[in-house]
Amino acid sequence: MSITDSAVAVAAARAGAAVVRTCYGKALARLDKGSGDFATAADIEAEREILDVLGAARPHDGVLAEESGRTGPDGAQRVWLVDPLCGTLNFAARTMLASTNVALRVDGTTTVAACADPFADEVFWTDGTRSWVRHGGTDEPLLPSAKSGLVDVNLDPPFPNAPAFRAGRLLTDPGFTPPFRPRVVSTALAVAWVAAGRRAAYVTDGRMCDSVHFAAGIALCRAAGCVVTGLHGQPLDSGVGGLLVAADEETHRALSALIAKQFAAGHDEF
Repeated sequence: MSITDSAVAVAAARAGAAVVRTCYGKALARLDKGSGDFATAADIEAEREILDVLGAARPHDGVLAEESGRTGPDGAQRVWLVDPLCGTLNFAARTMLASTNVALRVDGTTTVAACADPFADEVFWTDGTRSWVRHGGTDEPLLPSAKSGLVDVNLDPPFPNAPAFRAGRLLTDPGFTPPFRPRVVSTALAVAWVAAGRRAAYVTDGRMCDSVHFAAGIALCRAAGCVVTGLHGQPLDSGVGGLLVAADEETHRALSALIAKQFAAGHDEF
């Protein structure tokens, strides 16, 4: 029996997560990537394991990976997006907030995806129509909910819409704190948490087109029924860019209004 694309995504994400888990807490070599960013030996090894799984199961597909770049046939219609260790800064600081992300793009559309949490031993995955979390061999459907009121805001650069918009200013807006409580996880695992009902929303600036960091989480949220748009409520990869994903329409409207307020003011950070 042939293995499905979603099963390949889960297997690849789990292989990478196993490396991350094994390497946690060890003194690891670092590769400087500039602007304060770096990769560790765990990033490199995890990516190698993921590519081995993908190469064995789908040898004719292309790959776009965080550390090794684009490989595979030129002009491939099927391309796997791989982030072997999302949250490297957390991981290197011995903070258990990281994920391994794998997604498949077919003719520009993400069809399957998996986001593995190495430390909770959970895999969030989608076949493009529904989303689940797998733990202990059991799959449970992801059910978005805004009940927690927790909103993750990505404070990492770059900030392509500054000075008109800086995500950090949301945290000091007087309209933010009555309905919401801020969280800063610094890994795209938090996007999967919106699909799972563990976060009410997630906000980040930046470009989402073929993003190895966000493709898996976005696919999970869409399949789970979340509201997924750019910062202005526009389709992703258009306009000012960015990502606003919310558990429901009400939460999305409230955050959209706060974001629009920033753009309207157009002031720099204080």
